[in-house]
Amino acid sequence: MNRASAIILSPEEQFKLDAWARGRSLPLRLVLRARIIQMAAKGALNQEIANELKISRPTVQLWRDRFLALRLTGLEKDAPRPGRIAKIPQAKVAAVVEATLHSTPENATHWSARSMAKSQGISRMAVQRIWKQYNLKPHLVETFKLSRDKHFLEKLHDVVGLYLNPPDKALVLCVDEKSQIQALDRTQPLLALRPGIPARQTHDYKRNGTTTLFAALSMLDGKVIGDCMPHHRHQEFIRFLKRIDSETPAKLALHLIVDNYGSHKHPRVQTWLERHPRFHLHFTPTSSSWLNMVERWFREMTEKRLRRGTFANVRSLNKAILEYIHNHNQNPQAFVWTATVERIMGKIIKCKEALGTLH
Repeated sequence: MNRASAIILSPEEQFKLDAWARGRSLPLRLVLRARIIQMAAKGALNQEIANELKISRPTVQLWRDRFLALRLTGLEKDAPRPGRIAKIPQAKVAAVVEATLHSTPENATHWSARSMAKSQGISRMAVQRIWKQYNLKPHLVETFKLSRDKHFLEKLHDVVGLYLNPPDKALVLCVDEKSQIQALDRTQPLLALRPGIPARQTHDYKRNGTTTLFAALSMLDGKVIGDCMPHHRHQEFIRFLKRIDSETPAKLALHLIVDNYGSHKHPRVQTWLERHPRFHLHFTPTSSSWLNMVERWFREMTEKRLRRGTFANVRSLNKAILEYIHNHNQNPQAFVWTATVERIMGKIIKCKEALGTLH
């Protein structure tokens, strides 16, 4: 009679198998495999092990062989299975990929899984598997915008230079306005979160006015100087500059990164800046709001405080915004800019090459 190969355990393997065999929180299949090997190491026959553990003899032989080949690692995971043979020929897969990349359906702007399945004569799930394999997502579209500022490179060097190499005895402040923030109130009270049920609110709302948030984000420590005003004009901008002037150390120069909005270049603003020489304005290129780090802070505030908030009037909206700024400043975290000019220009050049257009 053929006898199975003997199993000899090292002390470490014996200790591990004992732990698995006694494990109460481990998967039952792992406990069973450990007991099979323990009994086999003591010299038990396959049929004896099968009878004792109420399993089939081929199962015992399978795990004996796996242990002899891979030791403990072979017990932890199931052996890979060959799976079903693919029924879709490679030529059909290539046709789906080609159609996805280089054509559109007659009555739509992009392919759906069902329309592609109907066109190619295969199942919807087969189309989805092919798209997943080739990382194709025809239902998604991303937006982009290239700046056409004639002085783009000059302004880029200026702003990125302030981020990566700020001047001595100076503060770099990212300044912008978030205008037309609406005080929205739902037509019905919010239904609170419950186990298994998310918070719910009505899709319709009441508009109770708007406000404009003026904010200056310090690149040194992440603190924010902010104020809410009813309008978005040069008068309000000068008022905010005065607030920045009063809330920052007088001995420091102030370098403000701003966009090209008209109120920032108004003659009265220019006159005020001449009387306050410690202020220096640095303009981002047109259509390049991503260069102003305060936009990142605006997004965070919108997600955390405004998007799901309800406000009966502008006063309550202003109060919520100012409270958020106060709490943020108790434990601020600075935003760190890491991209160099060379890295940014490399991405822009690749984008232009893909578009086949000139800047």
